Amino acid sequence: MMLICGVENDEMPADEFARLQADTEEWIREMDGRRVRLVGNRLHPTDTATTVRTRGGETLLSDGPFAETKEQILGFDLIDCADLEEALEIASRHPCAGTGAIEVRPLWEE
Repeated sequence: MMLICGVENDEMPADEFARLQADTEEWIREMDGRRVRLVGNRLHPTDTATTVRTRGGETLLSDGPFAETKEQILGFDLIDCADLEEALEIASRHPCAGTGAIEVRPLWEE
């Protein structure tokens, strides 16, 4: 799983944002062509998030993301790779790696 992290509402000049979008669309086409990207999408802003916790049989809901941080999870891509080396190569080519961070984390296999 690739978690795409960055600063939400980070002001970026329009031309840079357009280039980032175009580069991301190209990355998606390439990874889909390689058949390693299974699914991915952007996430709505953190002000639309609700965090759910259960404690002592009680459900606690709070508005916003799960943790206070400068960077938020902005999107995700689920990829199917031969090994960690391939996953890191794919993540390093994602355009958002140049402006934010990509967290790569394996899924549990049953």
